[in-house]
Amino acid sequence: MKIICVGRNYLAHIKELDNDLPAEPLFFMKPDTALLPEGEAFPYPGFSNEIHYETELVLRICKSGHNIEEAEAAGHYDAITVGIDFTARDLQNQCKAKGHPWEKAKAFDGSAVVGKFKEISALQNATNIAFGMKLNGEWAQQGHSRDMIFSFNRIIAHISRFVTLKEGDFIFTGTPQGVGAVRPGDVLELFLEGERVLRFGVK
Repeated sequence: MKIICVGRNYLAHIKELDNDLPAEPLFFMKPDTALLPEGEAFPYPGFSNEIHYETELVLRICKSGHNIEEAEAAGHYDAITVGIDFTARDLQNQCKAKGHPWEKAKAFDGSAVVGKFKEISALQNATNIAFGMKLNGEWAQQGHSRDMIFSFNRIIAHISRFVTLKEGDFIFTGTPQGVGAVRPGDVLELFLEGERVLRFGVK
């Protein structure tokens, strides 16, 4: 399975990090070793002093495809959850300054966290999905899918031009504003439409 992540998909987050507005979905990948095993705490890595959370809606691909038309894209994902794209922000800033790839800041072990998936058909309003994350019991990030620059279907159509999507792949669809740092001992709770889909700690 592949973990594909979309960056810069919420305008407020783009402004928050002083990034440029993309003309098309910007995506990168994490290896399957980035997936945090179910039930485990996130292990704070020793190579960074600035690990940031990025709370995102995550799609599960249910049908393989290449060069998928945007009008047909909805048939290629069947479930959604909330996840965390952990980022070593200090390393990422170093990479960006040198024009280097971001992999060591984004693709490290345990950097992709996903909650319990929910069928798209079970959502009350699939066109405006509410999600968020509580850090130590307080809201740290909240967002709605209506605020995405690129829709789920646009994302899938674009990515599949370059990369064949396969059943079981995950697509992280971007984070709203409010990203910030975690520390060992923190507890994170992920929410989808008001329902908690995961609770985990940082060790």
